[in-house]
Amino acid sequence: MPPRRCPCGTGLPYDDCCGPRHDGAAAATAEQLMRARYSAFAVGDPAYLLATWHSTTRPASLELDPAVRWTGLDVLRTAGGGLLEREGTVEFRAHWRTSEGTGDQHEVSRFVREDGAWRYLGAR
Repeated sequence: MPPRRCPCGTGLPYDDCCGPRHDGAAAATAEQLMRARYSAFAVGDPAYLLATWHSTTRPASLELDPAVRWTGLDVLRTAGGGLLEREGTVEFRAHWRTSEGTGDQHEVSRFVREDGAWRYLGAR
């Protein structure tokens, strides 16, 4: 059986892409964190989402809707967020499906470093 492809759309196996992030490896760039967060939605990992949320905007808890199936990710634009930068943005479109139909979420996510690690700050 071939390895499961990562939900984030890189074409890599999950175990070579977002899987290590979900197991505790730090994201090197803002885009890598955004992709890992999308994959956490897709695989149902709210603990990862909370752990990678900036402390000033993190909700107390997070429940994922089991009726939503995340079906694809398109990264549209990235600004900043590189290895040596302190902040960045990633514009994306995430596609979903439920028993009621399909849709997408378009967002420009803001990321900043907190204690040396990339964190999701919020959308603008």
